[in-house]
Amino acid sequence: MMNDKAKQFHALHQRGNPLVLYNIWDAGSAKAVVDAGAVAVATGSWSVAAAQGYSDGEAIPLALLVQIVGRIAASVDVPLSVDFEGAYAVDPDRVAQNVAQIAAAGAVGINLEDQIIGGTGLHSIEVQVARIAAAKRGGDLFINARTDVFLQEPDVGRHAGLVDAAIARGVAYAGAGADGFFVPGLTDSALIGRICAAVDLPVNAMRKGDMQIADLTRAGVGRLSHGPGPYREAMGALTERCTAAVG
Repeated sequence: MMNDKAKQFHALHQRGNPLVLYNIWDAGSAKAVVDAGAVAVATGSWSVAAAQGYSDGEAIPLALLVQIVGRIAASVDVPLSVDFEGAYAVDPDRVAQNVAQIAAAGAVGINLEDQIIGGTGLHSIEVQVARIAAAKRGGDLFINARTDVFLQEPDVGRHAGLVDAAIARGVAYAGAGADGFFVPGLTDSALIGRICAAVDLPVNAMRKGDMQIADLTRAGVGRLSHGPGPYREAMGALTERCTAAVG
């Protein structure tokens, strides 16, 4: 049975009226964005890892991540989504077990990506579909199925040629039970709009550079996130102020 926070989180995803998430990394940052008016919080894996002295890519131990998730959930009274990378497993049964730990810690949503952690390329659609279905078994969570099709191509001039491949994954992920479709790395609002029109899920874009909320809203996105940007900005400000203080 879906709890109230999970229902609330699902309802916040509306095509053309996106949920804006200013990504956090611990209980303190979560409380800060809630005090600023955030109606939900979401971690960024890079930021959580960096805040604990780890690199991204599931280097932070799962047990420590679960502990951090628990502290965040206990510190704010809004829905919490966790960037769970590849769920610390490839095997579907292990995926379900690990997702269950994140759900038990208090999360109502996760990001689940299709890149091969510690390897190269992406999981096949068939493999990722099985992993998404397993994640749904692990808990009554909002599964934000992330594709790394665009992140793995640094030449943005080639992104238009990847849209059909991304759509094929989005359609398959929806069929597996995903609740959202995340396309980080894609910054062209017109291309994002093509995906929004073709995939029957709320589409999550990640803001970067001069991407405008108004343009993304018109494109039809249902969710906007900020990735590691907030952490980098906060640490940059801390370094700057410390330099001034000790200089």
